[in-house]
Amino acid sequence: MTLKLGTHAVTPPVVLAPMAGITNVAFRRLCREQGGGVYVCEMITTRALVERIPKTLKMIAFAEDEGFRSLQLYGVDPEVTAAAVRMIADEGLADHIDLNFGCPVPKVTRRGGGSALPWRRKLFGRIVEQAVKAAAPAGIPLTIKMRKGIDDNHLTYVEAGLTAQDAGVAAVALHARTAEQRYSGQADWEAIATLKQALDVPVLGNGDIWEASDALRMVEQTGCDGVVVGRGCLGRPWLFADLEAAFTGQPTQKLPTLGEVASIMARHAALLVEALEDEKHGCADFRKHVAWYLKGFPVGGDLRRALAMISSLAELDDLLGQLDPAEPFPRESLGQPRGRINAPGKVSLPYGWLDSRDDDTVPEGAEMENSGG
Repeated sequence: MTLKLGTHAVTPPVVLAPMAGITNVAFRRLCREQGGGVYVCEMITTRALVERIPKTLKMIAFAEDEGFRSLQLYGVDPEVTAAAVRMIADEGLADHIDLNFGCPVPKVTRRGGGSALPWRRKLFGRIVEQAVKAAAPAGIPLTIKMRKGIDDNHLTYVEAGLTAQDAGVAAVALHARTAEQRYSGQADWEAIATLKQALDVPVLGNGDIWEASDALRMVEQTGCDGVVVGRGCLGRPWLFADLEAAFTGQPTQKLPTLGEVASIMARHAALLVEALEDEKHGCADFRKHVAWYLKGFPVGGDLRRALAMISSLAELDDLLGQLDPAEPFPRESLGQPRGRINAPGKVSLPYGWLDSRDDDTVPEGAEMENSGG
């Protein structure tokens, strides 16, 4: 099964979702070593890119061996978004651009961005249309990622998908939850099936893919053309090996021992140190991954806490050496949610946002200067 994005063939049809503070060059490399797919960098804000904020420019660094450089943009102003896309095209900064219309974080939605934006259908349409036109001369495929809508009373995904298709996007990805749901409850895979039936361009499904078998089941149930994997790979970069095997008809599943997990943890930390060019910062960035890697393993609280406070690679190696390398993978953790699990919450929106669907005014102060979500 192959996904076409412009002239690029993606096999298996798997996309790593951009996750703030996670999908940097180190984590992408770790995942790419496991299997094929599209590996998207952290969300980049259009204004920060256009204004060449140093931190943002560093975030769009790709490894030399990343053959298909994928970058996700967040923007609310059509002109600024188009300028960012032109910059990427003119300077050869990426091979694929995805536009974020799915983020449910309050600091994003209260500015009218992310999952709030498709409700303003004319503004949404202008952003996508101008971005596609700006990417076209360089042959860069442009896709969008969105949610079902703001809440169950303000669903937008089919209309937004059709608008994006008319604008010329290469594919549409749907996280099958509303913004109000955040990361709670179950993803509505029926919505993915509905969108697939409505569109001619490829549709990617996102939500509740914890194992490779979930990806195959989503494709079978919805007819989607590929899957987007987010939280399911946290602490489990080998999930991409499982996905490649599943999509090529080899129902094998990697169940690494604790010793094998420890080796991957050490490599992840080393890659972060290399990417950030600072051992202290690289180790600090690695700390948040510890609980995900050790999920379900019988590791004592003191050792877990020590691992989550490391400040050097030598300290990490010493602590990893205290783990039982023969400990088998905890099967009871398979199929379980990982990462953020929060309660539904009222969506923060700009004043009067729901009053008019056809108002295409850019909200005041909508553009964010900080990339990464």
